[in-house]
Amino acid sequence: MKPTVFIHTNHKQRIGALVSAYSMQRNSRHADRFDVRIVDAADYPWLAAKEGQIYLRDGLKREWLMEDLQSFTPLRFTPPQEMGYQGRAVVVDPDVFAVGDVYELLSRDMGGKAILAKPRGGDKKWASSVMLLDCARLTHWRPEQDFNAMFAFERDYMTWISLRYEPQDAIGPLEPEWNDFDRLTPKTKLLHNTKRWTQPWKTGLPVDFTPSSKTRSFAPLGWYRRLRESALGRYGGLGTYKRHPDPRQEALFFGLLRECVEKGIVGEDLVREEMERNHVRHDAFEVMRRAQPLAA
Repeated sequence: MKPTVFIHTNHKQRIGALVSAYSMQRNSRHADRFDVRIVDAADYPWLAAKEGQIYLRDGLKREWLMEDLQSFTPLRFTPPQEMGYQGRAVVVDPDVFAVGDVYELLSRDMGGKAILAKPRGGDKKWASSVMLLDCARLTHWRPEQDFNAMFAFERDYMTWISLRYEPQDAIGPLEPEWNDFDRLTPKTKLLHNTKRWTQPWKTGLPVDFTPSSKTRSFAPLGWYRRLRESALGRYGGLGTYKRHPDPRQEALFFGLLRECVEKGIVGEDLVREEMERNHVRHDAFEVMRRAQPLAA
């Protein structure tokens, strides 16, 4: 089995996932040496089976909703099982786009580690949004079982997603350029538009995600969130997605999307459908037309 890049997504981030998949092979000199697979939350019924049920997240009890913008995140832990617990895999969020050659990551020396990921803050937290995995060393990853454990309050979502259940000596650090958070520099290999408020393909649309809760560190924010939701609805009062502060990142995404449309990888009809669903900004075709052709 070839090394594989897995891009996990849901119905709200479908266009992002398609553009991400295209970028991985477009910008690799070794595109024939690896596969790219999109894994969609709709294909994992154990996610939808918990709709509306209560799970543990950062010590708090929250409702699981498939309509959440990031309901795909438990799929970060599916690649080893999908690979038959063999070989190498890279797993990325659907808002991660290759600027450099992802094969350099797939083929690098892992130094005996099972996982390489970007350190994120202190307290042994890791950014699991981009990971290089040695699948043979992750046979203990049972994603459906581990997902269900959150609803039995035996496993915390944030602890899981931050890789704090893993033996820490099994994880090695990735350089920041392999998961560059909304930063595009000459060193960037994988650009991650991680700030949901400013994802370039959503500018101007109504916000449709629940902001991160900070209730454990500042309780009034939790009270305000509950009051806002009871008065205005889950997303009421959150406003609209803002324009990305770096025009180059907007130009990169829409340059890639234009190439996808021109090559028939993404159909114009699909873009229009996603615009009608408020998953893609309503001026997407205008922005594509303005985008400068990308360097080969």
